[in-house]
Amino acid sequence: MVVPSVTASLKNYRGKWGRPEVTHLLKRTLFGAKKEDIDYFASKSLRHTIQQLLNTEEPIPAPPVNNYNDDKYTDEEIQPGVTWITAAKYNGMNGGRRRNSFKAWWTGCMLNQQRTLREKMVLFWHNHFATETNSVDNPTMIYKHNVLLRQYALGNFKTMVRAVTVDAAMLKYLNGNANTKKAPDENYGRELQELFTVGKGPGSHYTEADVKAAARVLTGFRIENKSLPDVHGLFDAGRHDESDKQFSAFYNNQIIKGRKGKEGEMELDELLDLIFQQPEVARFVCRKLYRFFVYHQIDEDTEKTIIEPLAHTFRRNNYEIKPVLEKLFTSRHFFDPGNRGGIIKSPVDFAVGLCREYSIPFPAEDSYLDQYGFWLNIQQTASQMQQNIGDPPNVAGWPAYYQEPMYDKSWISSDTLPKRTAFTDRMVNNGFARNGKKILIDPVVFTKQVSAPGDPNKLIDELAALLYAVELPVEEKQYMKTGILLQGLQGMASDHYWTDAWQKLQDKPDDAANTRNVTNKLKNLLKYMMSLPQYQLM
Repeated sequence: MVVPSVTASLKNYRGKWGRPEVTHLLKRTLFGAKKEDIDYFASKSLRHTIQQLLNTEEPIPAPPVNNYNDDKYTDEEIQPGVTWITAAKYNGMNGGRRRNSFKAWWTGCMLNQQRTLREKMVLFWHNHFATETNSVDNPTMIYKHNVLLRQYALGNFKTMVRAVTVDAAMLKYLNGNANTKKAPDENYGRELQELFTVGKGPGSHYTEADVKAAARVLTGFRIENKSLPDVHGLFDAGRHDESDKQFSAFYNNQIIKGRKGKEGEMELDELLDLIFQQPEVARFVCRKLYRFFVYHQIDEDTEKTIIEPLAHTFRRNNYEIKPVLEKLFTSRHFFDPGNRGGIIKSPVDFAVGLCREYSIPFPAEDSYLDQYGFWLNIQQTASQMQQNIGDPPNVAGWPAYYQEPMYDKSWISSDTLPKRTAFTDRMVNNGFARNGKKILIDPVVFTKQVSAPGDPNKLIDELAALLYAVELPVEEKQYMKTGILLQGLQGMASDHYWTDAWQKLQDKPDDAANTRNVTNKLKNLLKYMMSLPQYQLM
């Protein structure tokens, strides 16, 4: 297979805007590209599509509910089906149950996303400002942190960094809560620079002294109302270091003057002003966006012709996120053939994307126990493939987004690849079952979406266009036809045997033998298609 070379240009894309281009854009910006979404955006222009993805106001999802009463535990405070974010008590019995409820709920937010970029950006920022539910522990703080990521997902990055800095979950996770003038804790002061803003790139030269100075600026924040619904970060002047803080030459030897009393909180804004004066902040974040949405490798040419201009756009727009994404997603570079199908799907993209692309119906909220149960099945599936939302491996997030030289190749291993195929097989065969309900792929309903299901060539062509981000070799399609669809049919070399069998299914659906035969062939076709390496790509 010849990999096309990539043109490095952020100039506006003026090429063809057809189904392949729409599919490429949607697989990167949503979780999976559903046929109805592809149809919808194919009838619009690229400009209109990007405007809708970036600017549609998506409703705030209703909060997670008590789905966790069982024979070992009944929540005395929160009724079944009612949200637990108002709870005044949490303990060992309900904490873990609520954290699972949160993870199921968040998976539901992704499964039910509208035609906007918001939920993909929530996952991006969760990986950027990584926290772990096991460390934060308090389910209400965990939920509020996720709400914060959603609130700022497409907003102003600098404002977001400030909000994250004083957020209760982050204060707990990186010890901001324990950072006092008597015992400064450098944990957040370090990660604020190394992982959240200036990064560790070639242009980042902050020093250990800068870490210590930042830690002293950040003294005094603590968590208020730890176990109550209005838990939040608070500035406590009595714990704040009021002396001057000297920064290195990297920060132009600036001094943040110590402030007394409530004014001490203003030092945080001065610290962020000082950090955000560094051009490296914009470069660092643009590289992360690029690796998440385009490709893992950033060579000298890409740095110069893509990252630098994006970073310039970011700074010129005072760190607003939308202008950067708009420039990237309307560029020639993004739509270059060499950048299509160049990312290995993350486990969340793989599991959630499958459910969305096949339009698998989940129970409605009046069956919230089954709804949450199935959402958790999908969350746990992704977790078994090494992406457990809410609990990345550490503060740096998932290695697939930063670890050289593997990057996204680290999603695929001798352990995870069989689990991916086991999941796709399961979703075709029996799916997941609960209380007489099931979530699974209906191969006949899915096949009916294509323009001519009775024509085996068109059927395979159109399914391949829906499921893959790359072209399939002709021999592969030929095998799918003769080795799967026509296999075992009388005179199997002829297409019309499939055409007849499909027509018979429409005319005589109660012909059990034919219905079983057609359904099984479609199941075998979909299982085979999803077992191929091409299905791992987006």
